[in-house]
Amino acid sequence: MPELKKSADVIIIGAGFAGLAAAIEAAEAGASVIVLEKMKAAGGNSVISDGCLAAPQTEAQKAAGIEDSPELMYNDMIKAGEGLNYPALVETVTEKAKEAYLWSKEYLGVKYLDRIDIFGGHSVARCHTSTSVAGLDLVKKQLKRLKDLSVPVHTGIYVKKISTDNSGRVNGVIVYEGYQYKNGTAGPEKKIQANQAVIIASGGFGSDIPFRQAQDPRLDCSILSTNKLFATAEVLKEGLAVGANPVHLSRIQLFPWASPNEKGFGAGPRFGNYVVLPHGLIVDPKTGARFVNELCNRKEMGEALMNLGHPAVGIADENGVVTAGWDISRALKKGIVKTFTSLDSLAEHFDIDIENFKKSIDRFNDMIKNGWDDDYQKPLVKEASPVITPPFYAMEMWPKVHYTMGGIQIDASARVIHRNQHPIPGLYAAGEVTGGIHGACRLGSCAITECLVMGRIAGKNAAAPGLS
Repeated sequence: MPELKKSADVIIIGAGFAGLAAAIEAAEAGASVIVLEKMKAAGGNSVISDGCLAAPQTEAQKAAGIEDSPELMYNDMIKAGEGLNYPALVETVTEKAKEAYLWSKEYLGVKYLDRIDIFGGHSVARCHTSTSVAGLDLVKKQLKRLKDLSVPVHTGIYVKKISTDNSGRVNGVIVYEGYQYKNGTAGPEKKIQANQAVIIASGGFGSDIPFRQAQDPRLDCSILSTNKLFATAEVLKEGLAVGANPVHLSRIQLFPWASPNEKGFGAGPRFGNYVVLPHGLIVDPKTGARFVNELCNRKEMGEALMNLGHPAVGIADENGVVTAGWDISRALKKGIVKTFTSLDSLAEHFDIDIENFKKSIDRFNDMIKNGWDDDYQKPLVKEASPVITPPFYAMEMWPKVHYTMGGIQIDASARVIHRNQHPIPGLYAAGEVTGGIHGACRLGSCAITECLVMGRIAGKNAAAPGLS
């Protein structure tokens, strides 16, 4: 690792999707760039994502006969966000989503699966997934491009403070070198001068239990998180300390198709999200009945589960698993997803009243045959089929903290906005550390889109003389 320089045109805090995208664009614009990452390796939470990117009007959609538009994606995001979204930000993300997808594919070389998926809350399938089904693929491509551009990504750097001059302009950061997360130790303190701008791309605070519980008292240590343990709020709080306006901090997304029987993101969500939701059903084990539209948005499903007060059971049959086409072998090997030769044995295992359970299954299957969900208005995928073919697959499902919609306020140019509603000179932000794009609920696969769109904008504008 090269020595940490005393100055750069653009300093970027965080080495996930947004920070790396910003670094690439700033370097391509001719700025000298330093990327600072507190962990031992780049990537943050980005590396554990499923690598799904939402984009409308792509060639892949057209080939599949899917009609979509930025306006339709905009409407879906606003609806899920309950109108709390900042319209200009949503418009920016949706208008530039296809461009971000093509940038990742053609400029960086990310390869995508020959399929397009629909996640809850989207009105059409627009979710493009990398062939590795992991965010690590995109991170590796970004890091390779930065290496080609001779941009250093410094790891083990803890940002203690964002510094400003007497006029309030951000002019750099104060950091500790040699930071080790496990024991909290760090080496000497150092000031790095930002000749033009600092970009905050430090991610969300899903694992910062005291901070998140201060926003939503329900989210104590009993609620696990899909995030890495280091997804904490210290840089967000530094942004607030220099005057950034907080937006929607209490809007914290629960990941409803996680398993309570494993830590972190885990293997279960591959089955819960990609198989159960479009091709199966979820039941309350105490009643044996469905209680939610399996393809509603994450907020609605997370709240439905929390109101239930105990884990639900997600179920699919062999046809559903085969039709979904996703590899769930890891979840099966870990025992998170279990198989049963009959619905009776499934009900017995999860202590479900078999008579009520079979009534629920029969009613669900009848509605699939009729092509409409009379009970919860679940949009049935065209490949939907009755749940009748053994073996039957099932797992317990319970929410985990997944994403923080709130953060610091930015405008469509990715400038950080002060509490008094003016841009803070020399300060930009992008990614999960910001608020306002998703409102009350983020739709699945929109996070990578947001990170690439706003990260690229932040990098270009931070590097432009006179704009920072």
